[in-house]
Parts: sequence; C-alpha cells; structure tokens
Amino acid sequence: MNPPFDPPHDDRFSPPRRRFLTAAAIAGGAAALGLQPSIRAARAAIDRLDVPHARDWEWLRGNWDVHHRRLKERLVGDTRWEEFAGRSAMWLTMGGLGTIDDNSLDLPGDAYRGLGLRVFDPGSGTWAIWWLDGRNPTRIEPAVRGGFDGDTGTFSGRDTLRGQPILMRFRWHDIHGERPWWEQAFSPDDGASWEVNWRNWFTRASETPHPLPMRADAPTDFSFIAGRWKVWNRRLRERLVGNDDWDEFPGTLHNWPVLGGHGNVGDNVMHFPGGDVRGVSVRSYDADTRQWLSWWIDNRDPSRLEPPVKGRFTGGGDNRLLIGDDTLRGQPIKTRVIWSHISADSARWEQACSADGGQTWEVNWTSDFTRIG
Repeated sequence: MNPPFDPPHDDRFSPPRRRFLTAAAIAGGAAALGLQPSIRAARAAIDRLDVPHARDWEWLRGNWDVHHRRLKERLVGDTRWEEFAGRSAMWLTMGGLGTIDDNSLDLPGDAYRGLGLRVFDPGSGTWAIWWLDGRNPTRIEPAVRGGFDGDTGTFSGRDTLRGQPILMRFRWHDIHGERPWWEQAFSPDDGASWEVNWRNWFTRASETPHPLPMRADAPTDFSFIAGRWKVWNRRLRERLVGNDDWDEFPGTLHNWPVLGGHGNVGDNVMHFPGGDVRGVSVRSYDADTRQWLSWWIDNRDPSRLEPPVKGRFTGGGDNRLLIGDDTLRGQPIKTRVIWSHISADSARWEQACSADGGQTWEVNWTSDFTRIG
C-alpha cells in the first residue's frame, strides 16, 4: 500500500510525484510469506476478471531453480562462457497485469540478488520489463518492451554499455513447456547484428511463490508491515491551501521481502471515491547511504516509472519517523511520515507536508492497518 502516492490523473491529487516514502515507509523484510493462492485459484480469479493479457505470465508464477550460462565479456568478441546456478520467485500483481520476480544468482565470485518488474500497458499493447541489480540498488535499468506470440516472447529496448548506446533484446522460449528458457542479446549497430550473452533454463520448484532466503545483513526497519492487510484511508483533498475536505476509503496491501530483505514489494488496491486503483511499490535499501529508495507504478499510467523518492528512517519502538524532500505544484516541500501504534496486528501511518522547511506541518493522509494474514 502506498497511500502517500497521489494519483497522477486526478486534479484533486496533484502533483503526480507526491507519493512520498511509503515506498520506504511500507518496506517489509520478514520471513517467507507465501502470499499468493494456488495456481488454480489464481487462474479462476483472473478468469472472473476477464482482462486481456492478465494471464500472459501465469506460466512463470512460482519458484524455480535456474541454470545460467553467461558470456564473460560482452561485445568484445569474447568466447568464454561461465555457468552457475540461481533461484527465482515470481508473483502476479495488479490483478495479473503486473509481475514481480526476485532472483538469487550464484555468479562466480560475485553472487548477487536482482529484481524484475513487469507491467502491461493497454495503450501500446505491450509489456514493459525493468531490472534492478541488487549491487546497484539506486538504479532501475531502462525498460525493454514487447509481448508474446505463442510459446515465444520478444522484448527490446535501449541502454548503454561502456558509455556507448546499444539495443537490448530479451526472448523467452518454450514458455508452456517443462523447462522454459530465456535469452539476452545486445546489438551495437541498431539491430543489424546481435550477440547473445546470457541464457538460462528454468526448472519448477514450487507452484506457489515464496520469498527467497533473507540475507544476514538485511535491515529490519519495516519488518512489521510484511504480510496481508486491510487499510482504512483518510486523505485531504488538497494540500497546503488551507483545505479541510477529506475523503475516506478502504484498501488492501500485500507486502513481502525481496533482494534478500534489502528490498520490499507491495501489491496495492485503493478504492478511491472515483474508482479503484491498483499499483505496485518497489523499494530497495542503499546500505552506503542508509536510505530507502521507492518506485511506484499503477494501472493509470503503466508505461511510466518515475525517478524514485528516497529517505532515511529514524526512530524506533512504536513510533518511527521518515522525512524527505518532494515537490508540490512545482515548488519544493518536505514530506514527513510517522508510523505509530505498531503491534503484531495493527499499525497507523500518517503523512504531513511542509512548505517552510519543516517549521510547520500539515497532516494530509492517515492510514490504519489491520492484519488479515
């Protein structure tokens, strides 16, 4: 749940990026939760929705053992390959129109965690796929975009390698077979030629997704919020204009750890007065700065993943404080998040904004959480 993140297409919610740190503020980092129902139950729920493309990635849902084969150096004529093991867990989000996959890679001498975010854009009829490398938790790489044709999916996009522009291409093969496999290729000449540099093969370990093992150094700032919650929201319609009109509405949150506990994901439903909004929050922890970074994407503008908001968490016990910089109507402001009344089954979240550098604060959103799982 990301109550501080305002909807970008409703004038009452301006501005689009004022979705401050529940990204961080809702970070979780707890034990394996197994948040999703069985594949049959998930399929039935999606069938009832009858939403096109909501089942595109259902075949990948669950936990997998992964065999990797990767070229050591890319676009330098290298012929040396290295092979190593890995694990992956994939959850459906946004009613099937989004996914999260968490990955553990036993790369020789450089084992790391990585996270994939996929969201379907009905406007373009394509999926966007973003990647967050746990070794660089402050950057989500540019998206590749595409879709499926039978048992094959093709996705492409632009990036840079050693400061030079390249094309990237992802391909999935045999997606409905017993051992689906994925291939990555780069092109330095705008698609005239391609070099395949990575392949991996997936063997199913579980139909139900479970978080991968936690790292020993995982931060525990928000472990209390991991799980399933119902949420009651009270939100000020306009901020820092002397407004006193409030909307109240329910919502739900499913939250679970990723990146070995150095990240958290929330699958959110908010029943706004003007209609339901589904969204995904992706959070990562930068151990160097001790800051949480938070990205948000929802079903009203699924093609755009804006730069993250970030902040450092202070406080402890039953009251926790988070303050960071933001903008409102093009002007710099500060946003403050306070968690309180924290228990095993409940919590309260409060957001306030300040236009004078923190001298005075206006509370604009509160959310009361009640655990349901």
